[in-house]
Amino acid sequence: MGFVMGEWICTTLGEISTDISYGYTASASQEECGPKFLRITDIVPDRINWDTVPHCFIEDEKKDKYNLQFGDVVIARTGATTGYNKLITKTQNAVFASYLIRYRINTKIANPYYVAYNLQSYKWKGFVEGIISGSAQPGANAKQFASFDFSLPPLKEQKAIAEVLSSLDDKIDLLHHQNKTLESLAQTLFRQWLIEEAKDEWEEYEIRDFATHKKISIKPAKNPNGSFLHFSLPAFDANKEPLQELGSDIKSNKYRVEPYSILMSKLNPKTPRVWDIYFEPEENSICSTEFQVILPNDKELFPFISTLLKSDKVKNELAMSASGTSGSHQRVKPEDIFNISFFTPSIEKMKEFSKLLEPNYLKQRKNQQQIKTLENLRDTLLPKLMSGEVRVKYF
Repeated sequence: MGFVMGEWICTTLGEISTDISYGYTASASQEECGPKFLRITDIVPDRINWDTVPHCFIEDEKKDKYNLQFGDVVIARTGATTGYNKLITKTQNAVFASYLIRYRINTKIANPYYVAYNLQSYKWKGFVEGIISGSAQPGANAKQFASFDFSLPPLKEQKAIAEVLSSLDDKIDLLHHQNKTLESLAQTLFRQWLIEEAKDEWEEYEIRDFATHKKISIKPAKNPNGSFLHFSLPAFDANKEPLQELGSDIKSNKYRVEPYSILMSKLNPKTPRVWDIYFEPEENSICSTEFQVILPNDKELFPFISTLLKSDKVKNELAMSASGTSGSHQRVKPEDIFNISFFTPSIEKMKEFSKLLEPNYLKQRKNQQQIKTLENLRDTLLPKLMSGEVRVKYF
């Protein structure tokens, strides 16, 4: 460690870690056969959802070696997710998988939250890119990650910096939670109106009666306007807005995204991905061909069709009709979506349902825009705080 300014010192991830370990090799299980088993898949989203993390069997004598506790940082070491990382914010009955590396932070000299924010910085991302660039198979080892250097102020200032950034993340989390609540309310209303109260005399329709499959292909080419809005599966899975890609070429086949369309992934129907474009996207908006672009024939029916596509009814039907091997490799065909039938007393009832949900969709959109603003503010502040360019008061 060496001094960089005042009481700030230059250190490395390895120097502030008391232990660096590779993870445990085992098979994940949905049965509660042992502790939670944290994998790369679980650390890709913005937050770890411990409810969906599977379990694994591990002998008691090995558990202590691989356990996770508050302040640990886990980093993915292979594939396209190399460098993805998460801070363990509370002690869990959990161990970590073999493609993760755990860095146990020395809390006597480093605040784990401060360290974790350094590992979300552009400096970290550039550092990881430098390691994996030129490799046929992306990956890194514990020693390489441990050499990442950053500035370390006194503990009290580390805590103050982390609290500034955490306050923004807390607001972002609250907005995400509000959107999930609104989604849940829509599904509850859908079940009540159109499933639990269904009558024998109701008419049967198919989704194709009210929506069109808009498959406007965009071939690989130079982007004439220099930028485009890209709706991608990684952005969806990370709960992000579509990426604004500047000066990029369209390197693979894409679909054009129409205003007020619904993007539905054809991958893994047991975990449906439905992306609402309840606004006018930019003219050059595109999406991955792993999405089906579904355009309601009547814009007034958008909330109804979107809620239907997210329902357990659709999820279960698509899971049954999917082709391919089990798990994430299963796919659904467009006809599987558009052939799905449902009962309704009238089109007017569908429009009434949509009208009732319209404020929810507008609120979700407003929340998403606010999330983007807060994320931009956090990402702008982060490097300035970590370098000491912007200082915070602490006591």
